[in-house]
Amino acid sequence: MLTLVYVVNYLDRNILNQLLPSIQKEFDLTDADLGFLSGTVFAILYATLGVPLAWLADRVNRRNVIAWSMMLFAAMTAVSAYAASFVQLVFARIGTGIGEAGTSPSVNAIISDLYEPKERAGALSFYATGLNIGLLLAFFGGGWIEQHFGWRNAFLAAGIPGLILAFLFIFTVPEPKRGAIEKIADTGDTPNLWDTIVYLFRQKTFVFIAFGTAMAAFGGYAGTSFVPTFFARVFHLSPEMRGFLIGGLFGIVGGFGTYMSGVLADWLGKRDVRWNMYVVLIIILFSLPFMPFYFLSDNFTVAVLCSLVPTMNGAAYLAPSYAMVQSLVPLRMRAQAAAILLFMLNIIGYGTGPWLVGLESDLLRPMFGVDSIRWAMLSTAGTWMLAFLCFYAASRTLKGDLARANAPRADAIEVGA
Repeated sequence: MLTLVYVVNYLDRNILNQLLPSIQKEFDLTDADLGFLSGTVFAILYATLGVPLAWLADRVNRRNVIAWSMMLFAAMTAVSAYAASFVQLVFARIGTGIGEAGTSPSVNAIISDLYEPKERAGALSFYATGLNIGLLLAFFGGGWIEQHFGWRNAFLAAGIPGLILAFLFIFTVPEPKRGAIEKIADTGDTPNLWDTIVYLFRQKTFVFIAFGTAMAAFGGYAGTSFVPTFFARVFHLSPEMRGFLIGGLFGIVGGFGTYMSGVLADWLGKRDVRWNMYVVLIIILFSLPFMPFYFLSDNFTVAVLCSLVPTMNGAAYLAPSYAMVQSLVPLRMRAQAAAILLFMLNIIGYGTGPWLVGLESDLLRPMFGVDSIRWAMLSTAGTWMLAFLCFYAASRTLKGDLARANAPRADAIEVGA
């Protein structure tokens, strides 16, 4: 059920990306406008409100926070179908961002109460595949509906499943007891937000992971936002064909990579916990050489084949990163810790990635014409390199920070410390 929440989360978040070429044509928008709509306006509300909603989730029933949040973002996705202008579509996206802000931190905290640390990366990777299934539905299903019934009906079709799932979720999912799986007593004492921030940023590992995920997300979110536009503009694919191709790439190929990263991190991490970071490093290093051929080749077959490795590894950093952050904090800090990680990831990666790549494409258009989108997409390789450096630094400090976090009385956080 938690994975299904992530499925509809990413379906509703990314259905817009499949529809961007049609929306751009109807409202006469620039690439920077598309990046602002698909990334910035959503990310600001999603990242900012995720922190106070996580603070609430550390104190109340997390199942209810997830269900009510799901109802809001599903309803606002459906409302997007009736937008008569770019501004109205922006406000609908803001509503979607507000709703989705309440789900991921609570889900991360619940999963941490269901699985021991040695199994947590695998469990979180299974959950994270909901991202790829949501992308599959958004691009494959959205492309088919867009071509046959128009982009507005695609928004409606994406919003309805979330509303149904929200009611099923609230009546069928129990709230797990905090700390039971790790045999940690839940005192009920919850640190305030400032104490949580201070606690996290005193740990070098958290800082490195936060900036690493932000840099990786910059490239990842720019990809999910503009890959449909890339294939439409460069290779002239129809909405249905575009959705079929990208749905398969992000949904099937990407899902395999997302899941296997967590499985490998758990398996290898039993020998040395630093493998949670080493797995991510290997994934990034293996993907980078394929990116120039992916975005610059004029041969459609070459471009698709070279897209397989970067796409498979595009979200593989998530599960190991989430798992390590959850292991670095006490029980009643877990939802807040996840929210602060997501804040960094989304403000930097989601908030700026699509917009800056779109702006870069606009600026390069006088020089490269239709190929400007190719060079703008390729530039994200630079942020993946920065992500590599951050995860490498995290691997150097991980063992020490985990030892301190799990020392006796690690749950006793001094207020104002």
